[in-house]
Amino acid sequence: MYAIVDIETTGGHASGNGITEIAIYIFDGEKLLDHFHSLINPFQKIPVYITALTGINDAMVAVAPGFEEVAGKVFHLLSNKVFVAHNVNFDYSFIKQQLNNCGYELNVKKLCTVRMGRKIFPDLPSYSLGNFCRRMGIIMQNRHRADADARATVELFCIMLLQDGAKEIISKMLKKTSAEQWLPTYLDKNVIDNLPARPGVYYFHDKKNKVIYVGKAINIKKRVSSHFTHNDTDKRRQHFLRFVASVSFTVCASELHALVLESTEIKRLWPKYNNSQKRPVQQFGLYSFEDAKGYMRLAIDRKKKNLKAHYQFNLLTEGNTLLRKMADEFELSYKLCFIDKSPMEQKDWDYLDAPKKYNNKVQAALTQLHNQLPSFILVDEGLNANEKLCMLVEKGSFWGMGFIQDNEQTQSLSALKDLLIPYADNDYIRNSIYAYVAIHPEKKIVVKPIAS
Repeated sequence: MYAIVDIETTGGHASGNGITEIAIYIFDGEKLLDHFHSLINPFQKIPVYITALTGINDAMVAVAPGFEEVAGKVFHLLSNKVFVAHNVNFDYSFIKQQLNNCGYELNVKKLCTVRMGRKIFPDLPSYSLGNFCRRMGIIMQNRHRADADARATVELFCIMLLQDGAKEIISKMLKKTSAEQWLPTYLDKNVIDNLPARPGVYYFHDKKNKVIYVGKAINIKKRVSSHFTHNDTDKRRQHFLRFVASVSFTVCASELHALVLESTEIKRLWPKYNNSQKRPVQQFGLYSFEDAKGYMRLAIDRKKKNLKAHYQFNLLTEGNTLLRKMADEFELSYKLCFIDKSPMEQKDWDYLDAPKKYNNKVQAALTQLHNQLPSFILVDEGLNANEKLCMLVEKGSFWGMGFIQDNEQTQSLSALKDLLIPYADNDYIRNSIYAYVAIHPEKKIVVKPIAS
């Protein structure tokens, strides 16, 4: 027994939006047995663009029942039925959420007429309800109204049921273990089946093959599947369910390798649905210059393209903390270091050492900083037994990484750089590498940095 459903809503995700109209047709595979249709008061304002799409406005739903008034009827109609809809995860997520709010727990099998249509009528240019119906000769009226769209879905479903192999396709799709129950509408099951159970980075693409999300995993297949196995009403997951059309991946040697590549790819591709690590990095640097009186001055400033910094920071506070520590340890002037931004007065100049002596203290502070900045190679397992993964940190900053043959020497930094791929440094990658070598000190090889 099938419950063929369509709804109209105030927005695109169930967690923050409501239903404005619902239609349910009960179908036994041959004839219609029952029908329910009602406008629903969502008790929130309907956006103008939704009204323009559906024709449903605030005045129309003002006297309509709230969902709690029809929840019992809806639950009764859907119980022990196969929930059928065009882009089923969208409709199901809203109704399940609304029923949960009213104390009803909906747990039924789902059948998506988009996924079913792609199997029965492969290679159509579009499987949207309007285009699909036109291809099948179904005349639609009142498009984007729940009752009309649900009725069109009934007709579409009937046509597909008459095709050879349809019952077998439905039977496979309805198995509890079938990915058809939880995969996004446009994502082919074979894509998931062919994912490796290895560490790496995965990419979600939309129908235009644009990367919309990047993630890392210890087990790519398991992690990718986990995105789609729950009827989560979170806004981000709703977008996944609606827009993910394909998945690509890069196998990595380890979780750390995947972590570094993920961070790099997020900043390179700027995927729409990645939130973490996507904030623009405001890099700062520690700079030195000689003023008109011959004093060497230190300052934290935004990173300069044509001026090499003694050290770089992603946070201004990080730089200011280091500079204050250097000033305290080597008795440097707060004002000459711009820690105290008030103007220099004559008494301040009188208190200072002579330029040569003061500059020697500044140089000593910089020398100590350079000597304290770590330079090392992290050597880890590669993708196979004949290679190693190398990550290079030079003077405290991540330089790059790559694979080298097992017999390659890692002591020569200049030679090693020719074998590695440079990567942009950021504090997330740097801190992750530091944390890893703290746990695995045996994988760290200290090297002497190349003199600048």
